[in-house]
Amino acid sequence: MNTSTITPSTIPVILCGGSGTRLWPLSRAGFPKQFLILSGDDRQESLFQQAIIRACAAIGSGADSGRAFIVTNEEHRFLALDQLRELKNAQATLLLEPSGRNTAPALTLAALCAIENHDDAVLLVTPADQTIANQSAFEKAIQSALQIAQSGAIAILGIKPTAPETGYGYIQAQPADNGAMLVKRFVEKPDLATATQYLKEGGYYWNGGMFVLKASVWLAALKEFRPDILEATIKAWQAKTSDVSGDALFIRPDKELFNSIPSESIDYAVIEKCPGSTFTIQMVPLDAGWNDLGAWDAVWQVSSQDEQGNVTRGDVVLEQTTNSLVYSSNRLIGAVGVNNLVVVETADAVLVADRANSQEVKAIIKRLEQESREEKNLHRKVNRPWGWYDSVDEGERFKVKRIQVKPGASLSLQMHHHRAEHWIVVKGTAEITNGDQVMILRENQSTYIPQGQTHRLANPGTEPLEIIEVQSGSYLGEDDIVRFEDTYGRK
Repeated sequence: MNTSTITPSTIPVILCGGSGTRLWPLSRAGFPKQFLILSGDDRQESLFQQAIIRACAAIGSGADSGRAFIVTNEEHRFLALDQLRELKNAQATLLLEPSGRNTAPALTLAALCAIENHDDAVLLVTPADQTIANQSAFEKAIQSALQIAQSGAIAILGIKPTAPETGYGYIQAQPADNGAMLVKRFVEKPDLATATQYLKEGGYYWNGGMFVLKASVWLAALKEFRPDILEATIKAWQAKTSDVSGDALFIRPDKELFNSIPSESIDYAVIEKCPGSTFTIQMVPLDAGWNDLGAWDAVWQVSSQDEQGNVTRGDVVLEQTTNSLVYSSNRLIGAVGVNNLVVVETADAVLVADRANSQEVKAIIKRLEQESREEKNLHRKVNRPWGWYDSVDEGERFKVKRIQVKPGASLSLQMHHHRAEHWIVVKGTAEITNGDQVMILRENQSTYIPQGQTHRLANPGTEPLEIIEVQSGSYLGEDDIVRFEDTYGRK
C-alpha cells in the first residue's frame, strides 16, 4: 500500500459509545456489543479491537497508530483499556463521556483534543461495532478519503447496497471530477418500496457512519450548523481533568457541563446539511463486505454456516434444523425440527426469536426497562476494573458470588450498611483489610466481615485470586456500598 501522500497527522477516532441492545441477551448496557467477539468463528478479536486494527492498518505506516482516540462511556473505560492492552503495540487516548450525548459531541471531543495536541489532524472516524470482510478494499477506500480530507473537504464512505435494506439511511451521490462522488442528498430510512426503487435506479448507497475530515473542518461546520453543541462541548472540554493508567491517557470533560450538551448525531448536526452549502462533501464508494451487526440476523449473515445454513457457538446439538443461529454461553442447547430461528443462551436469560424478526428484540429491552429488570443492564457475570464477579446463587437474605481479582489489583476500601460477608479463598493469595486488621489468607482459609465494618480485598500475588463471597443481610443490592478509597476513581 502506498502511503507516501498521507501525512503523519492522521488520527483514528473510534466511536465506542453504543449499547447494542438488539443483540441482547449477549450485549447489555454493562457489556455492549462492541466488546463482544461476534463476527465469525475465525476471528478472536472483539468488534472494538477489529475497528482499531482496521483503522490503523488503513492509515498505514505514515501515521502514528499509538495516537488513536477512543471515545467511550466512563463506565466502559476499563473494558476498553483491557481490550486495548490485548492488542500488540496499541496505545490510545480515551475520551470518557460521563453520559451518552450521541455522536456529534463525541466527535467534537476528538476534534478539540486533536487541535489542542496535534495541530490540525485529519480524523478517520469509525464506529466500534462494525465488520469489514475485505480489508484491502477498505484500505483503498480510506486512502481515497484521506486525500479528499487533506484538500479541506469532508469525505464519507458510502456502502454499496446488496439488498433493499430499510434499516439504514441512504446517500445519493453522482460522479465528481476527481474520481470520487459528489453527495447530492441524504435520505432517511426508507420503506421497502422506496429502498427497492433506490436499488433499481442506482446512485444510492448505505450510510455506514464512517467519515474522514480535518478537525478544523468539523469544528467550523459545527459552528455553522449547530453552534449550541460546539459552545457547550468547548465549555465541558475546557473544564476537563485527566489521568494516566499504564500506557493509556484518560481525559474526562466536566460531567455537569457535558450532560447539558444537546444530544445529536454527526449526521443530523452537520453531515446532512453539507450538500449545497459552503462545506464540500464527497463520497467514496465502499464494497468491502460491510455489516453493522445491528441484529442477530446480521450476525448469522456474516458468520460461517454449515451445510444446513446453521451458525452455532458453544455446546449445541442440532437435528433437522436449518438456517438458524444457536449460541450457547453456559449450557447444552438442543434443537429439533426448527428453521430460521435465533436462540441465544446466557447464564441468566434465553432469547428465542424468528430470524426475520430479530430487529424486534428492542421490544424485549423496552419491557425489561419498564419493569426495572437488571437483566437489561448486567450479565450474571459482571466485569470490574479489578477483575469480575459472578452471582452464582441468591435467595431471601443471602447471595453467593464467585469473585476473581487480577494480580496486583484491589477492590475499594468500603463498607456496607445492610449486609455482612464471609470470604473463602479458593485460589491464590488474598490481602484483606478487616477494620483495623490487615491479614494474608491463602487457599481454604476464610474470614468474616461484619455489617458496617470497613474492609478491602486485594491480590498481592502474580496469579489471579479467586474467592467465594457469601452475603447475608436485609438488603443485598450493589448500591449498598460506601467507598472511602478507590484505585479506579469510583465513588
